[in-house]
Amino acid sequence: MTPLTLTLKPVYSLSNDQFQQLCWANPELKLERTRQGELVIMSPTGGETGRKNSQLNFQVQLWNQKYQLGEVFDSSTGFILPNGATRSPDVAWVEKSRWEALTPEQREKFLPLCPNFVIELVSPSDSVQKTRQKMEEYRENGCCLGWLINRPENQVEIYHPDCEVEVLSLPTKVFGENILKDLEIIL
Repeated sequence: MTPLTLTLKPVYSLSNDQFQQLCWANPELKLERTRQGELVIMSPTGGETGRKNSQLNFQVQLWNQKYQLGEVFDSSTGFILPNGATRSPDVAWVEKSRWEALTPEQREKFLPLCPNFVIELVSPSDSVQKTRQKMEEYRENGCCLGWLINRPENQVEIYHPDCEVEVLSLPTKVFGENILKDLEIIL
């Protein structure tokens, strides 16, 4: 099932706290909010996508445990981007000083920042174009490195600030470059 988008404006708009309360009141739903205030309702993933998400998170977490340069987050974590959208990348990493700058209260809520690094994994039910738009949104809001793993096309799209998107065909590994030094992800 493709994500369903519900337009609330001009009838109603949700503050960050109201959106978080809505998410907490409906834990069975996976919700995101666009910068225009639309609600995006996403379906659960299939087995292969869930398995791959888990593997990606595990590999990034292992790297992070070794280097201890930040914090790793799964797809259940909401990030309030500077443009007002609330997004939940499949894998996210935030540099240590940015995490430590958050108050304990901010850490308990959707995080008011854009991750330094994100991974989005395209599942068979996802729109590749909409996922690309999310990757552009992360980049526009300060993300330093992003990977869109397009399973149906066997490609990885690499997003950097102020650069053309690099497309790798049939890669077996992807590297963290200067952002996540020595990170090597096996696909």
